[in-house]
Amino acid sequence: MSLQWTLIAGFLYTEVAVVLLLLLPGISPSRWQKVFRSRILKALSNQASVYFTVLLAVLCLFLLDALREMRKYSGDTDVKHESHQHLDAEMQTNMRLFRAQRNFYISGFALFLCLVIKRLASLISTQAQLCAENEAALKQARSATTTARNMMVGKGEEAQNSSNEVSAQVKKQLKEKEDLISNLQEELNKKTQEVKELQSEMSKKKKDHEAILSQQQGLSREYDRLADENAKLQKLMDSANKKDD
Repeated sequence: MSLQWTLIAGFLYTEVAVVLLLLLPGISPSRWQKVFRSRILKALSNQASVYFTVLLAVLCLFLLDALREMRKYSGDTDVKHESHQHLDAEMQTNMRLFRAQRNFYISGFALFLCLVIKRLASLISTQAQLCAENEAALKQARSATTTARNMMVGKGEEAQNSSNEVSAQVKKQLKEKEDLISNLQEELNKKTQEVKELQSEMSKKKKDHEAILSQQQGLSREYDRLADENAKLQKLMDSANKKDD
């Protein structure tokens, strides 16, 4: 594997680790929000869109290059050769086609996971903001309730009439806060459902990746078998040449 494809493969493994880390249930969205707002990431966020665009462009270029190599060598494998020399060339072509397919899958999954990580970070940040707003609304509602109770307890009969108006206002505020909390909860449930769907999609992609790896292993075994047959044919040809001499 060449240097650039080794780097892309390492980047793919890093992306898989980052996705698994983001999907860990033990880390709350608020903690991730603190990580996202750290000094290092905040300094990088100013040029994050530029870096992301350049990264996508580079991965797309490698993906197109791998696709071009696949089309190039897949066309060469359609030609059948009968002689021993052409068989060796065909084996070389199959080996290059296998490498092109491997590079195509590596660059394709790296590009896909790059988009997945960006989407996950956005969803986690939104969920953290909704949780913070929900907690603030609950604290405000509890404070209003406590104030109303203190006013009702600390005053006599004359203040009771005026406290009824205050209680009505507090109830109105409580109702508004409850409606706000209900809306925030619904929005939070929607975001949670999106995260679950994304996790399910990642599980499907992981299974596809395992199937691709299994296919690559089958191709490797087929290549080894062809190499053994090539060695046997070489021995037969050598023995035939010796007999002719």
